Amino acid sequence: MLKPYILSFVALFVAVDAIANIPIFLSLVEHSTKPARKKIVRDAVVTATAVAIIFMFVGRWVFSLLGVTISDFQIAGGVLLFVIAVRLLLPGAQKSALTSCQDKDMGVFPLGTPLITGPAVLTTTLMIMNSYGTVATLVAVVSNMIFVWITLIKADTIMRVVGSHGTRAFSKIMYILLAAIAVMMIRHGITGAFLQ
Repeated sequence: MLKPYILSFVALFVAVDAIANIPIFLSLVEHSTKPARKKIVRDAVVTATAVAIIFMFVGRWVFSLLGVTISDFQIAGGVLLFVIAVRLLLPGAQKSALTSCQDKDMGVFPLGTPLITGPAVLTTTLMIMNSYGTVATLVAVVSNMIFVWITLIKADTIMRVVGSHGTRAFSKIMYILLAAIAVMMIRHGITGAFLQ
């Protein structure tokens, strides 16, 4: 009974990769006061959650409008996820390209989107919604965003415990899992296209 919820959570957890965002978050809020940090975290989590949930319900409608099938999206989304995972695995290709942003709305951009809820999260959200249903996906989105909120609030402590090398190692493992999920999505998409 819990299997759809667990699988949905794990797939989205890998796509969100909250631990990898900690060094980026700390570099963005380096000169911010404690109240400002809390506001940035709140803005980031609210934005990321809203974007993911809106896409959950609007994404399928957009696809039907464009004549795109779920199999088409699985193949395209899988290829996109695989490219993202490979790029992040390569040396020097990190999310930190956006760390130069020092804007008062950094909670919305780049933190909320695309760092927390980016192409990988949107693609995964639609895929798990198709596989495990709306309720399981909604629970996965909300629980993952709560985890993101906790990691950002406790970012300094986590960095002291895990260290920069630890966060990088964890991220690499997450990117490999993301690549594996991408291959699975492509496989399901091709299978679904042939069975139609």
